Amino acid sequence: MRLYPDLPGRRLDLMARDLATVLALVLFGKIALEVHDAVDKLAILGEGVESAGNAVTGGFDSAADAVDGAPVVGDDIGDALRGAGEGSGGEVSDLGRGGAGAAHDLADLLGLVFFLLPSALLLLWALPPRVHQVRRLNAAARVLRDPASPERQELLAARAAFGLPYGTLLQYTKDPIGDLQAGRFDELVRAELEQAGLRVPR
Repeated sequence: MRLYPDLPGRRLDLMARDLATVLALVLFGKIALEVHDAVDKLAILGEGVESAGNAVTGGFDSAADAVDGAPVVGDDIGDALRGAGEGSGGEVSDLGRGGAGAAHDLADLLGLVFFLLPSALLLLWALPPRVHQVRRLNAAARVLRDPASPERQELLAARAAFGLPYGTLLQYTKDPIGDLQAGRFDELVRAELEQAGLRVPR
């Protein structure tokens, strides 16, 4: 399985693109963590409300403990104070706990959105062409194997002369058709292989 072309320039270019994609994913992850942590800090408000509610409940419980055992009405007053503490401080505590939980949930959701959305868009843009490129490179390596035999060289040269753009051919030889006619196949074979991302075997 070939992931990169044989030619050094093209290989470095593709490696740089792949590295840039990975670095972009890392950057999206860092941004998502920063957003998550910033929103998660809002939970301190709910935790403060919960703590205040617990303090109120604790105060009523302490007062109830103080009057428990008093003659005649001590137990009744203690129960009433505990009920009042649960009714006021308990509701405030539940409200604060719910607010803190909602802040944590929102932080998780926003962290995922800030990572998954840009990452998905980046991969949808970068991955299909890259997969197509790898498939094309591996297909070319199978089709163009053993280009050293004279018969294959002639066929590859003909494919290059009749298939590659004229401007590309002129980068390798001044007279591609003349080279094909005269049996000078080396540069045409090199053009065909290099355009497929393969190196001419020595």
